[in-house]
Amino acid sequence: MMRRGFIFVVTALLVAAGLLGAQEIVDRVAARIENDVILLSSIRELGRYQQLAGGKSESDGQLLDRLIDQWVVRTEAEASRFPHPSNEDIERGCANLGKSFASPAEYEARKRQSGLSDAKVRAMVASQLYLTNYLDSRFRPSVPVDSKAIEDFYKTGVVPLAKSRGQEPPTLEAAHDYIQEALVQRGITEQADRWLKESRARLHLEKMMVERAK
Repeated sequence: MMRRGFIFVVTALLVAAGLLGAQEIVDRVAARIENDVILLSSIRELGRYQQLAGGKSESDGQLLDRLIDQWVVRTEAEASRFPHPSNEDIERGCANLGKSFASPAEYEARKRQSGLSDAKVRAMVASQLYLTNYLDSRFRPSVPVDSKAIEDFYKTGVVPLAKSRGQEPPTLEAAHDYIQEALVQRGITEQADRWLKESRARLHLEKMMVERAK
């Protein structure tokens, strides 16, 4: 996200100088946030990644909101010098994405359909890992999970779900760690959502009409 404003200006100067054909310029500013910009190309890119990873993408407006949230998280993470994921973690993340498909052939076909290169997919995975790891590090310590919450989740969530599938529910002991992590993740999401809402309210933010820019 950072430096996109600079890239946009340089591209415009190249066009003015006749070094790039006008037909090559398909980008535009979707939002201005502080002294930075979010480009329409970033919205399209995130949409293609969502299509690859989940089979569908959100609307332009929803994608823009996600990119604004990512800008907030990334800006704070970089200010705090939060470490980026290792190459091993990124490779593992890419491998897990590939394993989410029925076969390697299906993954390659979907990737071609998305128009994303291997390098771009890797960059998207690395970015998601960086942002997720930062939020986890920031909010996990303040998420309380007690034994009653775990037991309630087991009774109201795990057991009914297993029975609805005609399966024997696991014991509470066997499901304990899974439930605890699920509750922690829910707590992290809730706290992160509140923090992002408060952070966005303090930003100088101007959205353009991205829903019409298709």
